[in-house]
Amino acid sequence: MSDSQAVSAAVAKLYNTYPFPPEPLLDEPPPGYNWRWNWLAAYNFCTGHKPAQQTARILDAGCGTGVGTEYLAHLNPEATITAIDLSAGALAVAKERCQKSGAGRVEFHHLSLFDVEQLPGEFDLINCVGVLHHTPDPVRGIQALAQKLAPGGLLHIFVYGELGRWEIQLMQEAIALLQGDRRGDYADGVAIGRQLFANLPEDNRLRKREEERWSWENQRDGYFADMYVHPQEIDYNINTVFELIDASGLAFIGFSNLHIWQLERLIGKAPDLIERAKPLSDRQRYRLIELLDPQAITHYEFFLGRNPLPKADWTSDAALLSAIPEPSPCIQGWRESQQFFNHDYQIVRLNDAEWHFLRSCSGNPSAQKTVAELLSTVEASLVDVRSLQQQQLILLDPAAN
Repeated sequence: MSDSQAVSAAVAKLYNTYPFPPEPLLDEPPPGYNWRWNWLAAYNFCTGHKPAQQTARILDAGCGTGVGTEYLAHLNPEATITAIDLSAGALAVAKERCQKSGAGRVEFHHLSLFDVEQLPGEFDLINCVGVLHHTPDPVRGIQALAQKLAPGGLLHIFVYGELGRWEIQLMQEAIALLQGDRRGDYADGVAIGRQLFANLPEDNRLRKREEERWSWENQRDGYFADMYVHPQEIDYNINTVFELIDASGLAFIGFSNLHIWQLERLIGKAPDLIERAKPLSDRQRYRLIELLDPQAITHYEFFLGRNPLPKADWTSDAALLSAIPEPSPCIQGWRESQQFFNHDYQIVRLNDAEWHFLRSCSGNPSAQKTVAELLSTVEASLVDVRSLQQQQLILLDPAAN
């Protein structure tokens, strides 16, 4: 058995022992939404406009117990969904999860990322969350996924960040030292880890970080094992994550947790420092942010794309007036109130004009009314429309242009 095969076997053993994530199975669709898993919302985020078609082919690459797969199926009723995983135990849970909640359109395959070429065709959206950093060769993994991405397709990636997981790395090594030749006995590793946290001094940095940041989810052994006794983990910084991105051959579109990567949230009160940062490249600016706020960067989540992936330009009034708008599928409570949850579950409050225009878009896809036609029926302006579009509260279809 090669080293790569041995690592994959060890990872499969962990997830057969502790199927992950260990979320309960429901007899109904999962609550809420994750806009990154909604084809329309994700495409709009990446391009500024609605995709031409909703019948996307979606791949959940490394689906685990199917928590993300279930959302992908329910959030994309017109899409075909394929899910793969190297753990037979986790895959069995994923199948049961989707069957129970009515997500019956999912096709499951017992495959690793490295075998994804065995699947027929290409995919418009590939979701690969929490997987690449657990493979023996992430570069090979991301290249394999890139080969299955259709022209104009999107790949969403989530990998760990080394700075925000520093205390986790130390505890992982401490548990491994105490396990000795029993490393690979994951139940033993969980027991040692829990005993360590229970007996470390209350002001110990590792214990405090666990209690402040991770302990709520780590009550379940599956989460604890995935975090502290995983047999394979590669953590990244900005420099190494972009080496991974460059190796994919795909275009970097942007981080999907944009608010984290705004330098102004850290030094916005010092305009001279903001001015000094202007000559920096994007990657240098990202590196500066993680150096200044290391504990916030526990992971990197981002979109890659395969060209052609045309982006909309709504600076032209004529283009905006002829577009067809509709409410984002990932906002909640907007029909009843001007204050509601946006796509990121953050509370937003619209002014009267913005709210009236948003409500006028309801049910618009079948009516095919343009921005110009809707503005003739409500007291709102192009400024209000642009505000809604920039906040990702409406999707714009440029097909009428």
